[in-house]
Amino acid sequence: MAAFTFTNFVTLLVLTATLLAVAESNRNLPNYNQKSRQIIVGGDQKWRFGFNYTNWAIKQGPFYVNDTLVFKYDPPSNGTFPHNVYLLRNYQSFLNCDLKKAKKVADVTQGGGKGFKYVMKKQKPFYFACGVGNGLHCKVGLMKFSVIPLARC
Repeated sequence: MAAFTFTNFVTLLVLTATLLAVAESNRNLPNYNQKSRQIIVGGDQKWRFGFNYTNWAIKQGPFYVNDTLVFKYDPPSNGTFPHNVYLLRNYQSFLNCDLKKAKKVADVTQGGGKGFKYVMKKQKPFYFACGVGNGLHCKVGLMKFSVIPLARC
């Protein structure tokens, strides 16, 4: 088991502060008849190596139960890197880009066209990452993010 480092502590502290800030900012926002959204992961950047998805998720939020995340990425070719989507088991796996007990939810071909869609059906933490290169895209390419969808009123 990896040691809990100062960097991990700071990351946990920032993530906790961010989640508390999002929850606090949404406390007074009415969302009574708000419908579920389809959100393209990364916006116009889509799902690609080198884009900071943690920052994107912070700016894009809040997310709600039954929102759909759409992962769009090109199928592998001579001109593109392959990508996939993993759902990581827990926060420690997310920090370390540990794919051992992760679940692959989309392979390298599923991001083409209209993209791969993932509906967040529960109010719980979701940890997403690209598992290509045995986690290299996650570790070096910033291809990971977490969200905790809020319940709708």
